[in-house]
Amino acid sequence: MENLRGAAFMTFSMLAFAIEDVLIKMLGARIPAGQIISVIGAGAALAFACWFIIQRQPVFVPAHKNGKVWLRAVFEVLGTLMFISALIRMDVTQLSAIIQATPLVVAMGGAIFLGQSVGWRRWAAILVGFMGVLLIIRPGLDGLTVATLFGVGGVFGLAGRDLVTRSITVPISGAHLSLHAFLVLIPAGLFLVWINGDTLVIPTARDGATLIGCIAIALLAYLCIVAATRAGDAAFISSFRYTRMIFALILGMVVLNERPDQMTLIGVAIVIAAGLF
Repeated sequence: MENLRGAAFMTFSMLAFAIEDVLIKMLGARIPAGQIISVIGAGAALAFACWFIIQRQPVFVPAHKNGKVWLRAVFEVLGTLMFISALIRMDVTQLSAIIQATPLVVAMGGAIFLGQSVGWRRWAAILVGFMGVLLIIRPGLDGLTVATLFGVGGVFGLAGRDLVTRSITVPISGAHLSLHAFLVLIPAGLFLVWINGDTLVIPTARDGATLIGCIAIALLAYLCIVAATRAGDAAFISSFRYTRMIFALILGMVVLNERPDQMTLIGVAIVIAAGLF
C-alpha cells in the first residue's frame, strides 16, 4: 500500500514538473534562468511561511539544522541549477529523456548507500539503462554539449536529493523540507545570474502571471515528490519518474512543436525498459 501511495504521488509530481518545465522554457527566452529560480524559490517559500503562520505552526523547526537536511539542500541546489541551465539551452523532450536516468542512479545509490537489495539482474539492468542514456546524449557524435553535461549533472543532483530525503530520520514534515529547499534556491539563483553575467529584468504582466503559475505548480510538485520518496521502496517508486517522459513528449510536441529523433526515442525506450525491469 505504501508503494502504491508513493507511486501515485510520484506520477502526479512528474506531470506537474513537466508542465513547469514547459513554462520555464518559454520564460527563459526573456528572463535569466537564475532569476527564474530565485523568484520561484522566493514565492514558494513565502507561500509555505504564510501557510505555517495560518496553521499556527512554527515556520522553522529544530530539524532544519540537521546535517542531512542541509545535505539534501546542497543536492537540491546542484540539481536545480544544472537542470534549469540545461532546460534553457535544449529541447524539453531531450532533457526529459536524459532525466529518465534518475531512477537508475537512485536504485544504484539505494544499494550502495541505503543497503537496499539489488541483485545481479538489477545491476545488469542499470548498466543497460546507462547504455540507453549514451544513445540519447551520443558522446563523440556531436551530441555531447555543455547543455547535455548540465543535464547529466542534474540527474546526479536530483538523485542525491531523493536518496538523502529517504535517509532523513529526524522528525520533519514534507512541507518544512520543501520550505528549506525553496529558501536555499533564492541565493543559488542569484549566484547563477552573477556567474552567467546576466542582468535582472522586470517581467511583463504576462511573464509575471506565468511565474506565479510556476510557483503554484512547484508547490504541488515538491510536496508530492517529498511524500513519494519518503514512502515505500525508493527504487520501485522512483521508476514512476518515467511518466515524466510521456508528459514531456506530449507537451513538447503540442506546445513547443518539438520532434525528438529516432535515436533519442530508442535510448528512452531502453532506459525505461531497464528501469521497469
